[in-house]
Amino acid sequence: MKNAVGREIPDALLTDGKEVYRGKYHKDGQYFRKAGPRVRRAERPQASKVVASIREACEKCGARDGMTVSFHHSFRNGDYVTSMVMKVLVEEMGLKDLTVATTSLGSAQDLLADYIEQGKIIGVQSSGVRGRIGEVISAGKLKTPAVIRSHGGRPRAIETGELTIDISFIAASAADDYGNANGTGGKNNCGTLGYAVADSRYADHVVVVTDTLVPFPNSPAPIAAIDVDYVVVVEEIGDPKKIGTKEARVTEDPRNLMMAENCAKIIAATPYFKDGFSFQTGVGGPSLAVNRYLETYMRERGIVMGFALGGMGGNICDLMDKGLVRRLLDTQDFDTKAIEHLAAHPDKHLEISTSEYANPANKGAYVNKLDFVVLAALEVDTDFNVNVLTGSDGVLRGAPGGHPDTAAGSKCCIIVTPLVRGRMATVCKKVVTVTTPGDCVDVVVTDYGIAVNPMRRDLVACLDAAGIVHTTIEALQEKAYSLVGTPDELEWEDRVIAVLEARDGTILDVVRKIKPLQL
Repeated sequence: MKNAVGREIPDALLTDGKEVYRGKYHKDGQYFRKAGPRVRRAERPQASKVVASIREACEKCGARDGMTVSFHHSFRNGDYVTSMVMKVLVEEMGLKDLTVATTSLGSAQDLLADYIEQGKIIGVQSSGVRGRIGEVISAGKLKTPAVIRSHGGRPRAIETGELTIDISFIAASAADDYGNANGTGGKNNCGTLGYAVADSRYADHVVVVTDTLVPFPNSPAPIAAIDVDYVVVVEEIGDPKKIGTKEARVTEDPRNLMMAENCAKIIAATPYFKDGFSFQTGVGGPSLAVNRYLETYMRERGIVMGFALGGMGGNICDLMDKGLVRRLLDTQDFDTKAIEHLAAHPDKHLEISTSEYANPANKGAYVNKLDFVVLAALEVDTDFNVNVLTGSDGVLRGAPGGHPDTAAGSKCCIIVTPLVRGRMATVCKKVVTVTTPGDCVDVVVTDYGIAVNPMRRDLVACLDAAGIVHTTIEALQEKAYSLVGTPDELEWEDRVIAVLEARDGTILDVVRKIKPLQL
């Protein structure tokens, strides 16, 4: 069955109430009943929840074959806890048929690729899938199709009961012996724990893993003791120096800076750019660099940003310190400067959960108050659909993250990407995988020109009034093909290796196994 972005979804996936994607606001106004975890009462006096090891915590939580375990990725490439726990479950306890439900997977969790190949892990539910894990899933080594959700779609699935977590393991920089935990009070700090809040509230069992035990009561405590079963103290939970991945670093490349400056010009040309406006940048050098150019326009007009939303880096913290941003609403931290800023300014640099941030199945996520979002892309097609998940070779190597959530919620979504990368056209006729639908995208900025979605005639008028030259998305695509040639069509097998859910839980696209090259 074809969905609203023209993708064919196999009927076999449309069971248990699953629907194809029907549009960005298809479920707006619908009612549902939240799920609830299985909770063990603790009425007796209890001095401490600390246990001696991860294995002991697993045994006390009833770890078993076929269960679902969850993790967060606030340490990004510096995460130790996911592999540490999975090694205990698989190698020490001999468990099998496991599903890993995490906020993202990358090179720090490469060990899990071995367990997928061995058949110990049979299910993956994540936003990001990079590194060896993406390669083995793309090769068809995972028994069941991976489920890919946005940062807002994940807490939605947890709260509706579509994703049931048996044990959640939460890496926390500091925790007391009762389980109050945070990401800012220890020897290895990751910043906000916004990714883990839904897990802590809805998982049947919750284990906090920390390397810094502090006196009770630990505060602030985004992870509350009343939701925690056990606390495990280990030597190291992660390396903060590896949080700043290449995707989360601000660019100094002249081409990228030129694109960032053009994004700022577009923002300044709209009626939404006024005192108290709201803003988010996604991961990706050009999008993060927009902040520096916005400062000039804000000072010229004497305006201040009301709030910045989402992942925070040192550059947006600098804007706040200069008096140009009133509040930071923080779901993840991209560098140590942002982590330190969160701890130092609890009155105005505020930690929020991903449900508050972007869950479409609540009474109003913060993305719905966004004026502007600037996002990166692997590919954009002539229908303005965006791919941030699969490479041009069809291999899983990216993450929707908050991309679809902020694009749908904001008044103006700007995609910034080079026209070509190497010998590959970034602006193309048809993206490999749709991760953000074109009806959520307003403007595309490349190093060869700017295109406005024809549905946004108001933005076309704004750019014309400001003297900002723009073209059509088709013209950009033709230019890209003239530079690097027309790409060959990928050949797919019938087998689906990943299902991409839209943020509302409908099926947006599927990723099939690539046919091997015939020599």
